[in-house]
Amino acid sequence: MIDCLEGFTVGNYTDSVNGTGCTVVLCPPGSVASCEVRGNSPGSRELALLSPEKSMNEIHAILLTGGSAFGLAAADGVVRYLEETGIGYTTPWATVPIVPAAVVFDLNVGSASIRPGSPQGYEACKNAKPFLQQGLIGAGAGATVGKWAGFESHMKGGTGVARIESGELQVACLSVVNAVGDVIDTDGKIIAGARDKEGKYLAVRDPYRRLTHRSLTAQTNTTLSVIMTNAKCSKLDAFRIAQRVHDGYARAIIPVHTMYDGDVSFVVSHGAIESQLDLVAELSASAAADAIRNAVRMSDAKNEIAGAPSR
Repeated sequence: MIDCLEGFTVGNYTDSVNGTGCTVVLCPPGSVASCEVRGNSPGSRELALLSPEKSMNEIHAILLTGGSAFGLAAADGVVRYLEETGIGYTTPWATVPIVPAAVVFDLNVGSASIRPGSPQGYEACKNAKPFLQQGLIGAGAGATVGKWAGFESHMKGGTGVARIESGELQVACLSVVNAVGDVIDTDGKIIAGARDKEGKYLAVRDPYRRLTHRSLTAQTNTTLSVIMTNAKCSKLDAFRIAQRVHDGYARAIIPVHTMYDGDVSFVVSHGAIESQLDLVAELSASAAADAIRNAVRMSDAKNEIAGAPSR
């Protein structure tokens, strides 16, 4: 476990039997956020208001969930929890929680008819703690990677976390890794990805085969990340950092941002640390790459397919 940044808490609902779940990041008051969507098959809610030109300048939670589009219903439970605790955007008539959400497709794992909904989103909020957990939990419970050669070649993905500090500047990342591509270590070697029945990585023999295979099912893959930082950021700053977070995706996943992925990065700023934008962005990209790698490393014991060894 890794401690959250001050003021943040993170909660998970996990259904290990059916291979699904959801993860909520509860943000401290006054948090500023933006996001960047890459890939071509995203599933989301309330992302438009995170664009830097939109007038909303506060955020109260971010939900990452399994269940594909069905799982977006879990955001209703987060909204209900925040309303009950008096957290939200103040209007003359009601306090309105701002809860952007994004999904991964895990209907091909466990039961396709069981997905997170409002009760599960609410439970994730109740489970929130000031530390980050990783493995086959929350929205990463049914996540898989290395599906470019077909689902039969996959390995487990999962939820991964990382934290980097530079002086007073702090950046933490939580990633849910459900990529079509292979996850790559810093030396270029495959950590987890498409394998044959003997457990050998298919891309070792022909790396470019990843780009020519056609056995994929569209809209079934996604990597989601939430960056939390104590850097003082405007909404535009957060947007620019969110764009750079995808540099970290590219360092850790091959191929990334494909026609079959719906990758999203969120950046949430709460703090007063003055820092150069490029430094915050580079720490964020590095944290994202580390979190992606940690997701599959923490799921290693579950990475068994077709009788093959885990490595």
